[in-house]
Amino acid sequence: MRIGLLNGGGDCPGLNAVTRAVVRKGEAVLGHQIVGFRHGWRGVISGEVVELTVASTRGLLYRGGTVLGTSRTNPYKREGDVAAVLDTLAREHIDVLIAVGGEDTLGVAHGLKSEGVICVGVPKTIDNDLAATDYTFGFDTAVQIATEAIDRLHTTAESHDRVIIVEVMGRHAGWIALNSGLAGGADAILIPEVTFDVDDLCAQLRYRHARGANSSIVVAAEGATPREGTMATQDAELDEFGHARLGGIAARLATEVKSRTGFDTRVVVLGHLLRGGTPTAYDRILATRLGLAAVDAAHDRATDVMVALRGTEIVRVPLGDALNTLKTVPAERLGEAEVFFG
Repeated sequence: MRIGLLNGGGDCPGLNAVTRAVVRKGEAVLGHQIVGFRHGWRGVISGEVVELTVASTRGLLYRGGTVLGTSRTNPYKREGDVAAVLDTLAREHIDVLIAVGGEDTLGVAHGLKSEGVICVGVPKTIDNDLAATDYTFGFDTAVQIATEAIDRLHTTAESHDRVIIVEVMGRHAGWIALNSGLAGGADAILIPEVTFDVDDLCAQLRYRHARGANSSIVVAAEGATPREGTMATQDAELDEFGHARLGGIAARLATEVKSRTGFDTRVVVLGHLLRGGTPTAYDRILATRLGLAAVDAAHDRATDVMVALRGTEIVRVPLGDALNTLKTVPAERLGEAEVFFG
């Protein structure tokens, strides 16, 4: 059997561990050929392929990023691209395609079912917002990096009597902000699921400082949204899947906080730093287990399925289940963190 592998969407710690696992079991145990497509769906459209072997994928476990490259290309965006995908898969004699990505990448894989393509999905999103799986690899690494940054920012904020607003990733779901903020002892956490009132935030910060706190750390997800009429917003550029390229909430919020409270306010945008570097042990293990399960599913020619973490087990679920709804932060989880504000 000839198995294709691609990574789509943003890069994420653990992608190389998936590749290593797919190749190691696919070639060495199951006797299949593994072909990698460069730069996600863009590489399938243009036919950018590379043979993947045990020898060529040694040493990938602890490497961040992705040696295959990735992109946010959407084959359903431009006329003729889906046909090009099908031509490439036929020309390369691909029996099963393993797609590693989030809702957009997996959405394309799900759509190709109607074209007769056998696809296996591997959930990958640093935001941990994919339904049908308990966790996605890369999330633990992102939270760890953000927490370490918050730990360091406490000391400089205290030294200068400052408010520091830390912006982290999270377009529609605030899991990174919530978990890193809780672990790092943030004094306020802003997430996309709950709109915030700037006046309420400023009152909360003034209350803290009146009680003797000389500094505050506010963690804001990039998709955090002010309540209508409480702060100016700005339009954002859209990617090929129609998602806004977010960023800048911390800078806009800092201006408002400083003008309304008089507190010296600074901004730290962690952004793509959360995607970079070596994955944590947890993410290496999860990515490896998902890669092994994906190549098993490919070996069985299981179509339109995604491998997922449920509890401590890796299971197969219908690919469509991962795409129906986003996994967002429940209000009660933010309520847990609010106990420590003020």
